[in-house]
Amino acid sequence: MLPCNNWLCCSDREQAMAGIKEIRGKISSVQNTRKITKAMEMVAASKMRRAQERMKAARPYAHKVRDIIAHISEANPEYYHPFMVKNTGKRTVGIIAVTTDKGLCGSMNTNMLRALVQKFKNFSTQGIKTESTVIGSKGIALLSSCGSKILSQVTQLGDTPHLGQLIGAIKIQLDRYSQGKLLAVYIAYTRFIHTMKQEPVIEQLLPLTNERFEKNLDADVLPKSLWDYIYEPDAKLVIDDLMVCYVETLVYQAVVENIASEQSARMVAMRAASDNANTVINDLQLVYNKGRQAAITKELSEIISGAAAI
Repeated sequence: MLPCNNWLCCSDREQAMAGIKEIRGKISSVQNTRKITKAMEMVAASKMRRAQERMKAARPYAHKVRDIIAHISEANPEYYHPFMVKNTGKRTVGIIAVTTDKGLCGSMNTNMLRALVQKFKNFSTQGIKTESTVIGSKGIALLSSCGSKILSQVTQLGDTPHLGQLIGAIKIQLDRYSQGKLLAVYIAYTRFIHTMKQEPVIEQLLPLTNERFEKNLDADVLPKSLWDYIYEPDAKLVIDDLMVCYVETLVYQAVVENIASEQSARMVAMRAASDNANTVINDLQLVYNKGRQAAITKELSEIISGAAAI
């Protein structure tokens, strides 16, 4: 009688069952991940609608203020605000970078920060240094690694930003320009185009010149005709308040545009993650079924071989 090799059969069977159990565990893990990404997609879709409504509500006011500033930049007012005067001979520019506090929003932050890095390289070749104000936690590490001095930062704005949260940080840049310490001030953010498209934008905030409006504003924002204003009680008081209001409005508009872009990008990214999870589950399910069928076939073969030997 031949010696029994059941211990070999048991060992192979245990290895096969262990492999099947491991695959089952992977399927369960991916299914749990899919539940999370699906829930995050639904939350982002809900927040996106509110963010878009907030953004669209702020646009008319921002466009009207831009229209007034365009008139003033072409007119000959009695008083010129420091924001309208170029600071020549300076070798430092200010950057207001608007990023997100949270991740999982696709390549949105990456695209905007890549555009900023290219801008920094252009400044570096001209021998110009940069000083930054960061809105959102995702831009702090990158701007620090680029060698840009961070003057101020604002984080954890939430889904409903308020202008009061931003004034303190951006006022540092405005004051430094008014004091003649900065050549220019730029703002970088992600503009919302539609749900599937957001584009990084770097605009010049200061100085306010006509060239800036012709280059960066849409055709429907530029006034069809130009006129001057009569200022009451005096030009200095009105223009001072108007210029600060204009810059603050533009920064707030950039923040709400960035939030709408963030929620749209996160919804699309989570939908893609859920679709990828479905693909992985289907592939694992196929491997699991093949392994289970192979194990059953092997057991049947062993039973038939044993019966034939008897």
